[in-house]
Amino acid sequence: MSNELTDYLDPKVLAKITRLDLQARLVVEGFVSGMHRSPFNGFSVEFAAHREYVPGDDIKHIDWKVQAKTDRYYIKQYEEETNLKATFLVDASESMHYGAEGAGPRLNKYRYAAATAASLAFLLLQQQDAVGLGVFDEELRTYIPASGHPNQIKTFVHALAINEPRAKTSIELICHSLAEKISRRGMVCLVSDLLTDMDGLMRGLEHFRHYGHEVMVLHIMDEDELTFPFQGNTMFQGLEDTGRLLIEPRALRKGYLESMERFCRDVQRRCVSSRIDYKRISTADHLDAALLAFLAARAAANRKAGSKR
Repeated sequence: MSNELTDYLDPKVLAKITRLDLQARLVVEGFVSGMHRSPFNGFSVEFAAHREYVPGDDIKHIDWKVQAKTDRYYIKQYEEETNLKATFLVDASESMHYGAEGAGPRLNKYRYAAATAASLAFLLLQQQDAVGLGVFDEELRTYIPASGHPNQIKTFVHALAINEPRAKTSIELICHSLAEKISRRGMVCLVSDLLTDMDGLMRGLEHFRHYGHEVMVLHIMDEDELTFPFQGNTMFQGLEDTGRLLIEPRALRKGYLESMERFCRDVQRRCVSSRIDYKRISTADHLDAALLAFLAARAAANRKAGSKR
């Protein structure tokens, strides 16, 4: 792997999370996620793209015209052949720059979010699903449409690596824009610290739900934001043009922690009421453990939902 790939794809993390499938809880395009061949077998459905032939593919779907031109074998891939198209939205606003970059296992919020998205994207590609990426702050900086091409993970990780946190956050506008871009229902996963207007955030996420997408929110917080461990007079500097403030942290700790807990509970409550999966993750959490817990919870929910059908 290149340096970019190894930066964001820890083999230890991947070895653990691939034990569980990332399954869509809702029905996506009429098929259960994780079951990768449509009963239509490519007949009477819209041609979508090519992918390289692999042993076991039905040779009747080989595009012989492409083979004659390239001397390589490609399969015509139809819309129903890929069950799940997942798009990851990674927040690259300035507040995501906060964190102990380079200090032991801790990463800043952006690098942790990028590693989270890359790990889940790798898992989905291993399942023969398709992944796409949007990197944003107050505008959509990078957009990569969902694809299941073998090189997609390199494109995905490179886009994460070249972006650095800056500017303010405008999640609502990004969601509205992308909801109109993503033509086929699938999964949308927002990876962000959610430091934005909450009403606007929910309007944006509900736009995806309106179009039938399954939505997940991975709420990335630095451990300092969750525990407020500061001692003595401390100068705090806002990361999105919010100025500087000298305070005595011990006088504010109790009120701050209560406000933070209310904020996180409110986000979770509103996500649940909109049928959006929510998971809060601290940058102090080992990524493999955090993702494994999240995937295990989704798998349990899928089993519970299946037993009620």
